[in-house]
Amino acid sequence: MSTAPATSSAMTEQALREDLAAAYRLIAHFGMTDLVYTHLSVRLPGPNHAYLVNPYGLLFEEITASSLVVVDADGLPRQETSWPINPAGFVIHSAIHRSRPDAACVMHTHTIPGMVVAAQDQNVLPLNQINMEFYGSVAFHPYEGIAADDNLSERERLVRDLGDRNALILQNHGLLTVGTTVAHTFYRMYYLNQACSIQIAAQATGVPLHIPSETQILRAKKQFDDDPDQGRLIWQALRRKLDREQPDYRD
Repeated sequence: MSTAPATSSAMTEQALREDLAAAYRLIAHFGMTDLVYTHLSVRLPGPNHAYLVNPYGLLFEEITASSLVVVDADGLPRQETSWPINPAGFVIHSAIHRSRPDAACVMHTHTIPGMVVAAQDQNVLPLNQINMEFYGSVAFHPYEGIAADDNLSERERLVRDLGDRNALILQNHGLLTVGTTVAHTFYRMYYLNQACSIQIAAQATGVPLHIPSETQILRAKKQFDDDPDQGRLIWQALRRKLDREQPDYRD
């Protein structure tokens, strides 16, 4: 019988490298990249505050387990690498990793659906049962300009706005999800992006939108929250797909 994936703190560095490389390949496969920009990161086990992140300049479809780089909490390399690292791009990740012990993995994307919803003055609308999984669970961070390491105070506000939630809309920017494992974090990002796609497609019809009663919405959300799978079967299936079609991600 299949078991739930181990938390990131219980996994070896090699297993985390393979998990994160798989996530990069899957983000590329599903068209959720912004060329070489944005990051997916995972905390390595141990007390040293070290993380795995992509080398700056590689497309997500090129990422392999061995090409991922160990960085410190400031995004500076802790290993030799022939590729540059973008410490400024790690600002959002470092702030969340530092403040949320449970946020072993952080994923940030600039997808079109995510950026369209991020351009609105409202959160994810409960227009479909996929969207209802995120009802009341998506935090919102107002736009303050390009997130960079010269604005340390924004880190504090970003952490405050995220709070104990596992998904965040960065206004006029994009989406962010966190989780205890790469698998859970990818599941949240994939379906948060799907929820945004549903929302903008529904809005584009121009007809009045039906929002179910709060009782119905909360019932559906509880059904999602009570599901013990939380993307485990999906992740296993996607890893099998990669093993068939892109086995070099493990290299």
